[in-house]
Amino acid sequence: MNLFDQIRQGENKTLELKSQLPQHEQIAKTVVAFANTSGGKLVIGVDDDRELVGVEEDTLFSVQDQLTSIIFDRCSPAILPEIYTANLNGKLLLVVEVFRGNLLPYYLKAEGKNDGTYLRIGASNRKADFEHILELERQKRNQSYDEELCREQALALLDLSPLNARFSAMGKPLTEEKLKNLRLIQEEQGTLYPTQGLMILLGRHPHIVTKCARFKGTDMSLFLDRKEYSGELFTQLEQAEAFIKNHINLRGEIKGLQRTDTFEIPEAALREALVNAVIHRDYTNQGRDIKVGVYDDIVNIVSPGGFPSTLTAESLTEGRSEIRNRVVARVFKELGFIEQWGSGIQRIKNSCTAHGLSEPRVREKGDFVDVEFFRPVVDNAALVQDTGGQLQTGAPDYARLRPIASDYEGLDSDESQLIAYMDSHGKLGRKEAIVLLQLGETKIKSLFNSLMEKGLIERKGQGRGTYYVLLKAKQGGGDA
Repeated sequence: MNLFDQIRQGENKTLELKSQLPQHEQIAKTVVAFANTSGGKLVIGVDDDRELVGVEEDTLFSVQDQLTSIIFDRCSPAILPEIYTANLNGKLLLVVEVFRGNLLPYYLKAEGKNDGTYLRIGASNRKADFEHILELERQKRNQSYDEELCREQALALLDLSPLNARFSAMGKPLTEEKLKNLRLIQEEQGTLYPTQGLMILLGRHPHIVTKCARFKGTDMSLFLDRKEYSGELFTQLEQAEAFIKNHINLRGEIKGLQRTDTFEIPEAALREALVNAVIHRDYTNQGRDIKVGVYDDIVNIVSPGGFPSTLTAESLTEGRSEIRNRVVARVFKELGFIEQWGSGIQRIKNSCTAHGLSEPRVREKGDFVDVEFFRPVVDNAALVQDTGGQLQTGAPDYARLRPIASDYEGLDSDESQLIAYMDSHGKLGRKEAIVLLQLGETKIKSLFNSLMEKGLIERKGQGRGTYYVLLKAKQGGGDA
Protein backbone atom coordinates (compact mmCIF):
# COMPACT_ATOMS: atom_id res chain seq x y z
CA MET A 1 0.00 0.00 0.00
CA ASN A 2 1.50 3.36 -1.01
CA LEU A 3 1.61 6.40 1.25
CA PHE A 4 -1.39 8.08 -0.38
CA ASP A 5 -3.59 5.01 0.21
CA GLN A 6 -2.39 4.82 3.82
CA ILE A 7 -3.37 8.44 4.40
CA ARG A 8 -6.80 7.87 2.86
CA GLN A 9 -7.45 5.11 5.42
CA GLY A 10 -6.63 7.45 8.29
CA GLU A 11 -4.68 7.10 11.52
CA ASN A 12 -4.11 3.64 12.92
CA LYS A 13 -1.58 1.50 14.73
CA THR A 14 1.21 2.40 12.30
CA LEU A 15 0.22 5.86 11.08
CA GLU A 16 -0.17 9.29 12.70
CA LEU A 17 -1.09 12.41 10.73
CA LYS A 18 -0.34 16.02 11.66
CA SER A 19 -1.01 19.22 9.73
CA GLN A 20 2.05 20.88 11.26
CA LEU A 21 4.91 20.04 13.56
CA PRO A 22 3.38 18.91 16.87
CA GLN A 23 4.72 19.67 20.33
CA HIS A 24 8.08 18.18 21.14
CA GLU A 25 6.74 15.83 23.81
CA GLN A 26 4.03 14.53 21.47
CA ILE A 27 6.61 13.76 18.79
CA ALA A 28 8.75 11.85 21.28
CA LYS A 29 5.78 9.85 22.61
CA THR A 30 4.74 8.82 19.11
CA VAL A 31 8.25 7.78 18.13
CA VAL A 32 8.70 5.77 21.36
CA ALA A 33 5.29 4.11 20.92
CA PHE A 34 6.08 3.12 17.32
CA ALA A 35 9.49 1.73 18.33
CA ASN A 36 7.92 -0.36 21.11
CA THR A 37 5.08 -1.73 19.00
CA SER A 38 4.98 -2.29 15.24
CA GLY A 39 6.90 0.67 13.92
CA GLY A 40 5.06 3.36 11.99
CA LYS A 41 5.04 6.68 10.18
CA LEU A 42 4.45 10.18 11.50
CA VAL A 43 3.35 12.22 8.46
CA ILE A 44 3.43 16.00 8.75
CA GLY A 45 1.37 18.00 6.26
CA VAL A 46 -2.03 16.24 6.48
CA ASP A 47 -4.98 17.79 8.36
CA ASP A 48 -7.68 16.09 10.45
CA ASP A 49 -9.84 15.53 7.37
CA ARG A 50 -6.97 13.64 5.68
CA GLU A 51 -6.54 16.52 3.24
CA LEU A 52 -3.01 17.24 2.04
CA VAL A 53 -1.95 20.71 3.20
CA GLY A 54 1.81 20.20 2.87
CA VAL A 55 4.72 21.88 4.64
CA GLU A 56 6.60 25.03 3.60
CA GLU A 57 9.55 24.14 1.41
CA ASP A 58 11.78 26.89 2.79
CA THR A 59 11.44 25.52 6.34
CA LEU A 60 11.89 21.88 5.37
CA PHE A 61 15.55 21.40 6.31
CA SER A 62 15.22 23.24 9.62
CA VAL A 63 12.20 21.11 10.56
CA GLN A 64 14.13 17.92 9.72
CA ASP A 65 17.02 19.04 11.94
CA GLN A 66 14.57 19.92 14.71
CA LEU A 67 12.94 16.48 14.53
CA THR A 68 16.30 14.73 14.68
CA SER A 69 17.30 16.72 17.79
CA ILE A 70 13.96 16.11 19.55
CA ILE A 71 14.15 12.35 19.02
CA PHE A 72 17.81 12.12 20.06
CA ASP A 73 17.43 14.33 23.14
CA ARG A 74 14.18 12.91 24.49
CA CYS A 75 14.14 9.18 23.65
CA SER A 76 16.12 6.33 25.18
CA PRO A 77 17.67 4.02 24.06
CA ALA A 78 18.64 5.87 20.89
CA ILE A 79 16.08 5.68 18.08
CA LEU A 80 17.22 6.24 14.51
CA PRO A 81 14.20 6.93 12.29
CA GLU A 82 14.22 7.65 8.58
CA ILE A 83 13.15 11.23 7.90
CA TYR A 84 12.29 12.03 4.30
CA THR A 85 9.93 14.02 2.09
CA ALA A 86 7.14 12.82 -0.17
CA ASN A 87 5.47 14.83 -2.92
CA LEU A 88 1.80 13.87 -3.25
CA ASN A 89 -0.47 15.78 -5.62
CA GLY A 90 1.92 18.71 -5.59
CA LYS A 91 2.03 18.91 -1.78
CA LEU A 92 5.28 18.33 0.09
CA LEU A 93 4.92 16.04 3.12
CA LEU A 94 7.48 15.26 5.77
CA VAL A 95 7.60 11.62 6.87
CA VAL A 96 9.22 10.28 10.04
CA GLU A 97 9.39 6.51 9.62
CA VAL A 98 10.17 4.57 12.79
CA PHE A 99 11.04 0.89 12.85
CA ARG A 100 10.40 -1.47 15.72
CA GLY A 101 13.56 -1.57 17.78
CA ASN A 102 15.48 -4.44 19.35
CA LEU A 103 16.56 -2.58 22.51
CA LEU A 104 13.14 -2.68 24.14
CA PRO A 105 11.64 -0.96 26.00
CA TYR A 106 12.02 2.57 24.62
CA TYR A 107 10.97 5.45 26.84
CA LEU A 108 11.12 9.21 27.41
CA LYS A 109 14.36 10.14 29.15
CA ALA A 110 12.74 12.78 31.33
CA GLU A 111 10.15 10.35 32.73
CA GLY A 112 12.27 7.22 33.03
CA LYS A 113 11.46 3.67 31.98
CA ASN A 114 8.69 2.99 34.51
CA ASP A 115 6.70 6.15 33.70
CA GLY A 116 7.87 7.06 30.22
CA THR A 117 7.30 3.87 28.22
CA TYR A 118 4.53 4.17 25.61
CA LEU A 119 2.78 1.70 23.31
CA ARG A 120 0.78 2.27 20.15
CA ILE A 121 -2.78 1.07 20.79
CA GLY A 122 -5.06 1.67 17.82
CA ALA A 123 -4.50 5.26 16.72
CA SER A 124 -3.29 6.54 20.10
CA ASN A 125 -0.21 6.42 22.30
CA ARG A 126 -0.82 4.75 25.65
CA LYS A 127 1.45 4.69 28.67
CA ALA A 128 2.64 1.13 29.35
CA ASP A 129 1.93 -0.39 32.74
CA PHE A 130 4.39 -2.57 34.65
CA GLU A 131 3.23 -5.82 33.01
CA HIS A 132 3.62 -4.34 29.53
CA ILE A 133 7.15 -3.19 30.37
CA LEU A 134 8.03 -6.69 31.57
CA GLU A 135 6.64 -8.09 28.32
CA LEU A 136 8.81 -5.70 26.27
CA GLU A 137 11.86 -6.81 28.23
CA ARG A 138 10.95 -10.45 27.54
CA GLN A 139 10.70 -9.65 23.85
CA LYS A 140 14.19 -8.13 23.97
CA ARG A 141 15.43 -11.44 25.43
CA ASN A 142 13.46 -13.31 22.75
CA GLN A 143 11.44 -15.05 25.46
CA SER A 144 7.68 -15.44 25.74
CA TYR A 145 5.73 -15.18 28.99
CA ASP A 146 4.72 -18.83 28.90
CA GLU A 147 8.39 -19.89 28.80
CA GLU A 148 9.04 -18.36 32.23
CA LEU A 149 9.23 -20.54 35.33
CA CYS A 150 6.41 -20.55 37.85
CA ARG A 151 8.46 -20.95 41.01
CA GLU A 152 5.46 -20.50 43.30
CA GLN A 153 3.92 -23.82 42.20
CA ALA A 154 5.31 -27.21 43.19
CA LEU A 155 5.36 -29.49 40.17
CA ALA A 156 4.43 -32.54 42.25
CA LEU A 157 1.12 -30.92 43.26
CA LEU A 158 -0.06 -30.43 39.67
CA ASP A 159 -2.49 -32.90 38.12
CA LEU A 160 -1.06 -33.61 34.69
CA SER A 161 -3.61 -36.29 33.81
CA PRO A 162 -5.62 -34.10 31.38
CA LEU A 163 -2.51 -33.46 29.29
CA ASN A 164 -1.30 -37.06 29.68
CA ALA A 165 -4.62 -38.32 28.33
CA ARG A 166 -4.49 -36.10 25.25
CA PHE A 167 -0.90 -36.99 24.39
CA SER A 168 -1.54 -40.69 25.01
CA ALA A 169 -4.52 -40.58 22.65
CA MET A 170 -2.12 -39.30 19.96
CA GLY A 171 0.34 -42.10 20.70
CA LYS A 172 2.82 -39.63 22.23
CA PRO A 173 3.43 -40.50 25.90
CA LEU A 174 4.10 -37.36 27.95
CA THR A 175 7.38 -38.39 29.56
CA GLU A 176 9.62 -36.13 31.64
CA GLU A 177 11.88 -35.70 28.63
CA LYS A 178 8.88 -34.74 26.49
CA LEU A 179 7.77 -32.21 29.11
CA LYS A 180 11.22 -30.63 29.01
CA ASN A 181 11.40 -30.59 25.22
CA LEU A 182 8.03 -28.84 25.06
CA ARG A 183 9.25 -26.43 27.75
CA LEU A 184 6.37 -27.36 30.02
CA ILE A 185 8.85 -27.93 32.82
CA GLN A 186 12.39 -26.67 33.41
CA GLU A 187 15.09 -27.51 35.90
CA GLU A 188 16.70 -24.85 38.07
CA GLN A 189 19.35 -25.67 40.64
CA GLY A 190 18.32 -29.31 40.69
CA THR A 191 14.58 -28.65 41.09
CA LEU A 192 11.95 -29.09 38.39
CA TYR A 193 9.46 -26.24 38.06
CA PRO A 194 6.42 -25.86 35.82
CA THR A 195 6.55 -23.08 33.26
CA GLN A 196 3.78 -20.56 32.88
CA GLY A 197 2.87 -22.47 29.72
CA LEU A 198 2.02 -25.57 31.72
CA MET A 199 0.03 -23.47 34.21
CA ILE A 200 -1.90 -21.90 31.34
CA LEU A 201 -2.65 -25.23 29.64
CA LEU A 202 -3.93 -26.66 32.93
CA GLY A 203 -6.01 -23.53 33.57
CA ARG A 204 -4.38 -22.94 36.93
CA HIS A 205 -4.55 -19.14 36.83
CA PRO A 206 -7.91 -17.56 37.78
CA HIS A 207 -8.10 -15.33 34.70
CA ILE A 208 -7.83 -18.25 32.26
CA VAL A 209 -11.55 -18.55 31.54
CA THR A 210 -13.79 -18.37 28.51
CA LYS A 211 -17.11 -16.55 28.87
CA CYS A 212 -19.90 -17.34 26.41
CA ALA A 213 -23.32 -15.75 26.00
CA ARG A 214 -26.26 -16.03 23.61
CA PHE A 215 -27.91 -12.65 23.27
CA LYS A 216 -31.43 -12.04 22.05
CA GLY A 217 -31.37 -9.72 19.06
CA THR A 218 -28.34 -7.83 17.86
CA ASP A 219 -27.17 -6.13 21.06
CA MET A 220 -26.31 -7.09 24.63
CA SER A 221 -29.48 -5.83 26.32
CA LEU A 222 -30.99 -9.32 26.82
CA PHE A 223 -29.34 -12.71 27.02
CA LEU A 224 -30.85 -16.15 26.66
CA ASP A 225 -27.96 -18.23 27.91
CA ARG A 226 -24.62 -17.58 29.57
CA LYS A 227 -21.80 -19.92 30.51
CA GLU A 228 -18.32 -19.49 32.00
CA TYR A 229 -15.76 -22.21 31.36
CA SER A 230 -12.56 -22.66 33.36
CA GLY A 231 -9.99 -25.40 33.93
CA GLU A 232 -7.88 -27.21 31.37
CA LEU A 233 -7.47 -25.18 28.18
CA PHE A 234 -8.41 -27.86 25.63
CA THR A 235 -11.65 -28.59 27.49
CA GLN A 236 -12.48 -24.87 27.52
CA LEU A 237 -11.95 -24.83 23.78
CA GLU A 238 -14.28 -27.79 23.24
CA GLN A 239 -16.92 -26.30 25.56
CA ALA A 240 -16.85 -22.94 23.78
CA GLU A 241 -17.20 -24.64 20.40
CA ALA A 242 -20.13 -26.71 21.68
CA PHE A 243 -21.76 -23.55 23.07
CA ILE A 244 -21.61 -21.85 19.67
CA LYS A 245 -22.97 -24.91 17.89
CA ASN A 246 -25.82 -25.11 20.38
CA HIS A 247 -26.81 -21.55 19.51
CA ILE A 248 -26.50 -21.40 15.74
CA ASN A 249 -28.65 -22.95 13.09
CA LEU A 250 -28.33 -26.32 11.45
CA ARG A 251 -29.05 -26.53 7.75
CA GLY A 252 -30.75 -29.78 6.76
CA GLU A 253 -30.86 -30.77 3.12
CA ILE A 254 -33.26 -33.59 2.25
CA LYS A 255 -32.69 -35.53 -0.96
CA GLY A 256 -34.96 -38.52 -1.23
CA LEU A 257 -34.76 -40.36 2.06
CA GLN A 258 -31.35 -38.99 2.96
CA ARG A 259 -30.75 -35.93 5.12
CA THR A 260 -27.46 -34.08 5.51
CA ASP A 261 -27.04 -31.58 8.33
CA THR A 262 -24.40 -28.83 8.33
CA PHE A 263 -24.01 -25.82 10.58
CA GLU A 264 -24.73 -22.40 9.12
CA ILE A 265 -21.10 -21.39 9.86
CA PRO A 266 -18.44 -23.98 8.97
CA GLU A 267 -17.23 -25.91 11.99
CA ALA A 268 -13.62 -25.71 10.77
CA ALA A 269 -13.77 -21.90 10.66
CA LEU A 270 -15.25 -21.62 14.15
CA ARG A 271 -12.69 -24.04 15.57
CA GLU A 272 -9.79 -22.22 13.90
CA ALA A 273 -10.95 -18.86 15.30
CA LEU A 274 -11.28 -20.29 18.81
CA VAL A 275 -7.86 -21.94 18.60
CA ASN A 276 -6.34 -18.62 17.49
CA ALA A 277 -8.03 -16.82 20.38
CA VAL A 278 -6.62 -19.31 22.89
CA ILE A 279 -3.10 -19.46 21.44
CA HIS A 280 -2.55 -15.76 20.80
CA ARG A 281 -4.31 -14.15 23.76
CA ASP A 282 -2.30 -12.02 26.16
CA TYR A 283 -2.07 -14.14 29.30
CA THR A 284 -0.14 -11.44 31.17
CA ASN A 285 -3.33 -9.37 31.29
CA GLN A 286 -5.06 -10.74 34.37
CA GLY A 287 -8.10 -8.50 34.07
CA ARG A 288 -9.37 -9.84 30.75
CA ASP A 289 -10.63 -13.13 29.36
CA ILE A 290 -11.84 -14.63 26.10
CA LYS A 291 -15.44 -13.74 25.30
CA VAL A 292 -17.78 -15.43 22.85
CA GLY A 293 -21.04 -13.75 21.92
CA VAL A 294 -23.75 -15.26 19.72
CA TYR A 295 -26.20 -12.69 18.36
CA ASP A 296 -28.97 -12.96 15.81
CA ASP A 297 -26.68 -11.55 13.12
CA ILE A 298 -23.12 -12.48 14.10
CA VAL A 299 -20.95 -14.81 16.14
CA ASN A 300 -18.29 -12.75 17.90
CA ILE A 301 -15.01 -14.07 19.38
CA VAL A 302 -12.88 -11.59 21.34
CA SER A 303 -9.36 -12.33 22.59
CA PRO A 304 -7.36 -10.09 24.98
CA GLY A 305 -4.23 -8.53 23.50
CA GLY A 306 -3.75 -6.92 20.12
CA PHE A 307 -1.84 -8.54 17.28
CA PRO A 308 1.56 -9.73 18.51
CA SER A 309 4.46 -7.26 18.14
CA THR A 310 4.97 -6.29 14.51
CA LEU A 311 1.82 -7.86 13.08
CA THR A 312 -0.92 -5.81 11.47
CA ALA A 313 -4.20 -6.77 9.82
CA GLU A 314 -2.55 -6.38 6.42
CA SER A 315 0.41 -8.65 7.23
CA LEU A 316 -1.93 -11.32 8.59
CA THR A 317 -3.68 -11.61 5.24
CA GLU A 318 -0.28 -12.17 3.63
CA GLY A 319 0.26 -15.26 5.78
CA ARG A 320 2.73 -13.68 8.19
CA SER A 321 2.85 -15.35 11.59
CA GLU A 322 4.27 -14.37 14.95
CA ILE A 323 3.68 -16.42 18.08
CA ARG A 324 3.00 -14.65 21.36
CA ASN A 325 2.81 -17.84 23.47
CA ARG A 326 5.41 -20.26 22.18
CA VAL A 327 4.88 -23.07 24.70
CA VAL A 328 1.10 -23.07 24.28
CA ALA A 329 1.39 -22.90 20.49
CA ARG A 330 3.97 -25.70 20.41
CA VAL A 331 1.69 -28.02 22.40
CA PHE A 332 -1.31 -27.21 20.21
CA LYS A 333 0.80 -27.94 17.12
CA GLU A 334 2.01 -31.22 18.64
CA LEU A 335 -1.59 -32.31 19.27
CA GLY A 336 -2.74 -31.45 15.75
CA PHE A 337 -4.76 -28.31 16.48
CA ILE A 338 -2.55 -26.25 14.14
CA GLU A 339 -2.01 -27.32 10.54
CA GLN A 340 0.45 -24.73 9.28
CA TRP A 341 1.81 -21.52 10.78
CA GLY A 342 0.34 -18.37 9.30
CA SER A 343 -2.47 -20.05 7.35
CA GLY A 344 -5.31 -19.87 9.90
CA ILE A 345 -6.88 -16.52 9.01
CA GLN A 346 -6.96 -17.29 5.31
CA ARG A 347 -8.47 -20.74 5.96
CA ILE A 348 -11.19 -19.14 8.07
CA LYS A 349 -12.08 -16.69 5.30
CA ASN A 350 -11.89 -19.25 2.51
CA SER A 351 -14.05 -21.71 4.44
CA CYS A 352 -16.80 -19.14 4.99
CA THR A 353 -16.85 -17.78 1.45
CA ALA A 354 -16.92 -21.34 0.06
CA HIS A 355 -19.94 -21.88 2.33
CA GLY A 356 -21.71 -18.94 0.67
CA LEU A 357 -21.17 -16.58 3.62
CA SER A 358 -19.73 -13.10 3.79
CA GLU A 359 -16.04 -13.01 4.58
CA PRO A 360 -15.50 -12.84 8.38
CA ARG A 361 -14.12 -9.60 9.77
CA VAL A 362 -10.87 -9.82 11.74
CA ARG A 363 -9.92 -6.59 13.48
CA GLU A 364 -7.54 -5.28 16.09
CA LYS A 365 -9.70 -3.06 18.29
CA GLY A 366 -7.61 -1.37 20.95
CA ASP A 367 -5.77 -4.04 22.91
CA PHE A 368 -7.87 -7.01 21.80
CA VAL A 369 -8.58 -8.93 18.61
CA ASP A 370 -12.17 -9.18 17.42
CA VAL A 371 -13.42 -11.83 14.97
CA GLU A 372 -16.95 -11.56 13.59
CA PHE A 373 -18.70 -14.32 11.64
CA PHE A 374 -21.74 -13.06 9.76
CA ARG A 375 -24.72 -15.39 10.12
CA PRO A 376 -26.97 -16.02 7.11
CA VAL A 377 -30.37 -14.34 7.12
CA VAL A 378 -33.33 -16.71 7.39
CA ASP A 379 -36.55 -15.74 5.66
CA ASN A 380 -39.06 -17.21 8.09
CA ALA A 381 -41.95 -15.92 5.98
CA ALA A 382 -40.90 -18.28 3.19
CA LEU A 383 -41.37 -21.33 5.42
CA VAL A 384 -44.36 -23.42 4.22
CA GLN A 385 -45.76 -26.85 4.93
CA ASP A 386 -46.82 -29.16 2.13
CA THR A 387 -49.51 -31.82 2.27
CA GLY A 388 -46.97 -34.49 3.17
CA GLY A 389 -46.01 -32.66 6.35
CA GLN A 390 -42.52 -31.81 5.05
CA LEU A 391 -41.18 -28.35 5.83
CA GLN A 392 -39.88 -26.58 2.74
CA THR A 393 -38.56 -23.23 1.62
CA GLY A 394 -38.48 -21.52 -1.73
CA ALA A 395 -34.83 -22.56 -2.17
CA PRO A 396 -34.27 -25.06 -5.00
CA ASP A 397 -32.64 -27.62 -2.70
CA TYR A 398 -35.33 -27.18 -0.02
CA ALA A 399 -32.65 -26.37 2.56
CA ARG A 400 -33.93 -25.17 5.92
CA LEU A 401 -32.26 -23.58 8.88
CA ARG A 402 -33.32 -24.67 12.33
CA PRO A 403 -32.02 -23.54 15.72
CA ILE A 404 -30.50 -26.16 17.98
CA ALA A 405 -29.89 -23.86 20.93
CA SER A 406 -30.02 -24.98 24.53
CA ASP A 407 -31.39 -21.84 26.13
CA TYR A 408 -32.96 -23.44 29.17
CA GLU A 409 -31.33 -25.29 32.05
CA GLY A 410 -32.37 -28.83 32.94
CA LEU A 411 -33.71 -29.82 29.53
CA ASP A 412 -32.56 -32.67 27.35
CA SER A 413 -31.41 -31.94 23.80
CA ASP A 414 -34.81 -32.74 22.19
CA GLU A 415 -36.70 -30.46 24.56
CA SER A 416 -34.11 -27.70 24.03
CA GLN A 417 -34.56 -27.87 20.26
CA LEU A 418 -38.33 -27.56 20.57
CA ILE A 419 -37.97 -24.57 22.92
CA ALA A 420 -35.42 -22.89 20.65
CA TYR A 421 -37.62 -23.36 17.57
CA MET A 422 -40.60 -21.79 19.32
CA ASP A 423 -38.42 -18.92 20.48
CA SER A 424 -37.31 -18.25 16.89
CA HIS A 425 -40.57 -18.95 15.04
CA GLY A 426 -43.26 -18.14 17.62
CA LYS A 427 -45.12 -21.44 17.47
CA LEU A 428 -44.67 -25.11 16.65
CA GLY A 429 -47.10 -27.86 15.61
CA ARG A 430 -46.68 -31.62 16.07
CA LYS A 431 -46.07 -32.35 12.37
CA GLU A 432 -43.39 -29.67 12.25
CA ALA A 433 -41.81 -31.13 15.40
CA ILE A 434 -41.73 -34.62 13.85
CA VAL A 435 -39.79 -33.26 10.88
CA LEU A 436 -37.60 -31.11 13.14
CA LEU A 437 -36.44 -33.95 15.41
CA GLN A 438 -37.02 -36.91 13.09
CA LEU A 439 -38.95 -38.69 15.87
CA GLY A 440 -42.25 -40.55 16.02
CA GLU A 441 -45.60 -38.97 16.93
CA THR A 442 -45.78 -40.69 20.35
CA LYS A 443 -42.36 -39.37 21.38
CA ILE A 444 -43.19 -35.86 20.16
CA LYS A 445 -46.43 -35.85 22.14
CA SER A 446 -44.51 -36.93 25.24
CA LEU A 447 -41.99 -34.11 24.79
CA PHE A 448 -44.71 -31.46 24.48
CA ASN A 449 -46.46 -32.83 27.59
CA SER A 450 -43.18 -32.71 29.53
CA LEU A 451 -42.58 -29.09 28.58
CA MET A 452 -46.14 -28.14 29.56
CA GLU A 453 -45.70 -29.84 32.95
CA LYS A 454 -42.54 -27.79 33.47
CA GLY A 455 -44.52 -24.62 32.81
CA LEU A 456 -42.51 -23.61 29.77
CA ILE A 457 -45.10 -23.88 26.96
CA GLU A 458 -48.84 -23.86 26.46
CA ARG A 459 -51.13 -25.48 23.91
CA LYS A 460 -53.22 -23.41 21.48
CA GLY A 461 -55.92 -24.34 18.98
CA GLN A 462 -57.81 -27.63 18.59
CA GLY A 463 -57.56 -30.84 16.56
CA ARG A 464 -55.31 -30.60 13.53
CA GLY A 465 -54.86 -26.91 14.23
CA THR A 466 -53.17 -27.52 17.59
CA TYR A 467 -49.86 -25.76 18.10
CA TYR A 468 -47.62 -24.79 21.01
CA VAL A 469 -46.07 -21.49 22.12
CA LEU A 470 -43.68 -20.44 24.86
CA LEU A 471 -45.40 -19.64 28.14
CA LYS A 472 -42.46 -17.69 29.49
CA ALA A 473 -39.09 -16.66 28.16
CA LYS A 474 -35.88 -16.64 30.10
CA GLN A 475 -34.46 -13.14 30.03
CA GLY A 476 -31.95 -11.12 31.94
CA GLY A 477 -29.10 -8.65 31.66
CA GLY A 478 -25.35 -8.92 31.52
CA ASP A 479 -22.38 -8.96 29.24
CA ALA A 480 -20.34 -11.60 27.52
